[in-house]
Amino acid sequence: MSPGQEPAFRNIPFHLMLTLASLTIIVSGLRAAEALIIPILLSIFIAVICASPVHWLYRRGMNSYAAVLITLLILGGLLALFGTLLGNSVAMFMERWPQMQQELQGHYLSLLEWLAHQGMSVSPRELSSMIDDSQDQGWISAFLSGLGVVLSQSLVILLMVNFMLFETLDFRQKVARALANPGPSLERFTEFSYNLKRYMAVKTVVSLITGALVTLAAWLVGVEFALLWGALAFILNYIPNIGSVIAAVPPVLLTLSMPDGGMVKALTLSGAYLAINFVIGNLVEPRVMGRTMGLSTLVAFLSLVVWGWILGPVGMLLSVPLTMTLKIALDSHPETRWIAKMLGPSERRQRRLRKTQRALDELEDELDS
Repeated sequence: MSPGQEPAFRNIPFHLMLTLASLTIIVSGLRAAEALIIPILLSIFIAVICASPVHWLYRRGMNSYAAVLITLLILGGLLALFGTLLGNSVAMFMERWPQMQQELQGHYLSLLEWLAHQGMSVSPRELSSMIDDSQDQGWISAFLSGLGVVLSQSLVILLMVNFMLFETLDFRQKVARALANPGPSLERFTEFSYNLKRYMAVKTVVSLITGALVTLAAWLVGVEFALLWGALAFILNYIPNIGSVIAAVPPVLLTLSMPDGGMVKALTLSGAYLAINFVIGNLVEPRVMGRTMGLSTLVAFLSLVVWGWILGPVGMLLSVPLTMTLKIALDSHPETRWIAKMLGPSERRQRRLRKTQRALDELEDELDS
């Protein structure tokens, strides 16, 4: 090693410690400012989704005020209708929750007896700790209270979305005026904003389709609160791989506890969830989204844990959009593109997606002919 390289080599531990200390300070600041950051992040993602229709109306000759106003009125009307219907379902579900817990406890005790007949010894005390009512109620209350805080700030969020949408209409001009050589920066910004808007729009539409299909499946099977389970599937579909599993657990358990339910209906509903998520997650979404817009399973899970720890339940819902935003930003710059590839899906999964897409293309060609 040359003398000139030795000081730089010795500085590596110092730079590493400085980076870790900076990350610790940033994470601590994010946790402390959770009440401020969550509405801002939600406003940003809602503005990203609404930017495309606003720009479409603006390009059709409508002035900026009318384009933003029409988009926000449609968004507010849909959210008000959705919130009213969902609020009634949540209230009815929470009223029925204690009774459902007792019925589920009876099923667990029946399972305990069956295991005892099979020669497997399970302690009733251990079983009771597994189905502790207070723990379940505490988890549900914490999750609903986190979402309730967001709903209580809906007016502030809509105001921030309104101002952000106005900013998006002339943001490119501001960047061009601010930089001496705006060409490369504008090109990277255009690529980043296009990919981010495309990801959020496609993910939202796919999640809406998933929620609608889950609502229909729950209604056909005869499960109560079908709209609630569809809304849960829509929200948790932003979390790939494990979000659909989490969304399926409550309605399947409810089906087991229903007087006219049982194992057959629970298995039928589970099969419907598997079919919907297989078709949407493996056939529809990769085809529409593109292979470059995915995350590896490990990265998705780690982002869920980290953002959930930092920002609570809302952070869990925003974990993958936040990580995808980081990935898209890294992918838009040549020097950091390798990091984006490390965050993406494995080569084996990409080959499987390419094979599936080729099969779908061949099927479309046969149908057209």
